[in-house]
Amino acid sequence: MSVVVITGATAGVGKATALRFAAAGYDVGLIARDNHSLEATRAEVANYGVNCHAVSVDVVDAEALSQAARTLVDRLGAIDVWINNAMCTTLAPFYSMTDDEFRRVTEVTYLGCVNGTRAAMEHMIPRDSGVIIQVGSALAYRSIPLQSAYCGAKAAIRGFTDALRTELMHERSGVHLAMVQMPGLNTPQFDWARNKFAYSMRPVAPVFQPEVAAEAIYGVAQKPVRELWVGRSTIGAIVGQFLFPGFLDRMMVKKAWEGQMEEALNPPDRRDNLTNPVGGEHRVHGHFTPEAKSRAAAITSGVPGKALLGTAALAGLLLIGKCLTRRK
Repeated sequence: MSVVVITGATAGVGKATALRFAAAGYDVGLIARDNHSLEATRAEVANYGVNCHAVSVDVVDAEALSQAARTLVDRLGAIDVWINNAMCTTLAPFYSMTDDEFRRVTEVTYLGCVNGTRAAMEHMIPRDSGVIIQVGSALAYRSIPLQSAYCGAKAAIRGFTDALRTELMHERSGVHLAMVQMPGLNTPQFDWARNKFAYSMRPVAPVFQPEVAAEAIYGVAQKPVRELWVGRSTIGAIVGQFLFPGFLDRMMVKKAWEGQMEEALNPPDRRDNLTNPVGGEHRVHGHFTPEAKSRAAAITSGVPGKALLGTAALAGLLLIGKCLTRRK
């Protein structure tokens, strides 16, 4: 029986991915902070007839995460796939973020990925086998306003992953390292991300269901690639950043600030998960289901030629511009 371990496993992409691997017969290790949500997710995964074990840990704590990996190996067996998915963000202009807020986003989203990779390699390197998947974002290449810490962290993950991949290649390691760059997703992220605006926030359109991300991650686990870009908007944003970054800067100025805001105000009792988990059972989906797409195009970063990349970039940019315009 194969074993997968997922960080940030109790909501959104993490939970959808846990259920996808369980449906394929994997034993599943869950890592997150909230015990109640871990138990609820563990019960859902166990419904597929697979073994599942959950460990409550903050990915910022490198030693605790390494211990969690050892516990999961003891309970489930050797880890075949490790997925670094844990993240948090603060929705605000940089100048209104505190040092602690910026640091926390960086520590969870970036260093949590580094810590998870180290914990996975501790078990995979001696076996010379395994797949580590970093859940990335189009924002790893094309930053947007109001999410400077998160964009910086995702870009840092890409830099770290590229460096480590070359080290593994140099050693002729059997451990594969991949990154999956995602589009905007219909997860609960925007319900409990720290938001310093009076208005509710939303992902940059177009929006896709978390199951799209889960299917992409599962596919990479079966056939590892260097990078997978999911969604035409992701493809367009990444390639467009290489071809005409200045144009994208201007588009973000005109469209992406208001394009991340909804008309509704935040509820007065709103809580965020920046420093502490939001208690209770977490959900796979956010509240953007009516507009969320259930299918997405995807390409690997090394396949298309320049002509195809240019076409994809233009199509993606037109799509992003159209969707952002609708939000105004």
